[in-house]
Amino acid sequence: MRYPQGGGLTVERQQFREELRLKAAERFARGESSSVIANDLRVSVRSVQRWRRTWDEGGPRALRSQGPASLPRLSEKQFAQLEAELAK
Repeated sequence: MRYPQGGGLTVERQQFREELRLKAAERFARGESSSVIANDLRVSVRSVQRWRRTWDEGGPRALRSQGPASLPRLSEKQFAQLEAELAK
């Protein structure tokens, strides 16, 4: 799947992934194992282990989405102009 201009995940997908991490955080607090959490959330054990380390260091706040990794390199006007040129 191609990402929208600027790369990274869509806003909806970022929110979905953040919700998964926060659900995992609730389960970390209850002492559940990484493999059980991974199986229930349908993600890799490695991801859950990475989230757990982040949670250990910064709590649930550390698992919140940080927003897009980078800003688009083209402005909306430049992107529209590029699309028009490519359409020719």
